[in-house]
Amino acid sequence: MNRLCIIPCGSRKIWDTSLSAEGSYPARQTYTGALHRKCQAYAARFFEEWSILSAKHGFLLPDDEVPGNYNVAFGSKHPNILSVEELSRQARMRQWERMDEIVVLGGKKFTALIPLVFPEAGRIVYPLVGSKGIGYMLQSLDRALASDKEFPA
Repeated sequence: MNRLCIIPCGSRKIWDTSLSAEGSYPARQTYTGALHRKCQAYAARFFEEWSILSAKHGFLLPDDEVPGNYNVAFGSKHPNILSVEELSRQARMRQWERMDEIVVLGGKKFTALIPLVFPEAGRIVYPLVGSKGIGYMLQSLDRALASDKEFPA
């Protein structure tokens, strides 16, 4: 079965937290928030293919370079938010459009977006949707990582 895990990028980035940070960084090092870090650990542990979803850059593989700081989020009215069409083009380019399963480790704002980007996916699941907040999401991720067991399907 071919599977993909999509994780949110997060607003905190290396340029916000390190005074010496300059230039570009691989996506896996760019985002520094607690939720992103836990999602990244989960994705790396349980999935061969995973991607960070950025409103500005789209689907980033862990080693893709992020050229600099930005503040663009899905759900805002920022002019640099990528369209569904562009995200779909990126998914096709990576040959992800017909994944058997896509696991999205994000909140409610992704439940409307991801099915539009992946209309031919076999199954899309959102194991963290329904959590009462980020703290509960972090606890769920901690439990999965500590037990070395994926979220139930």
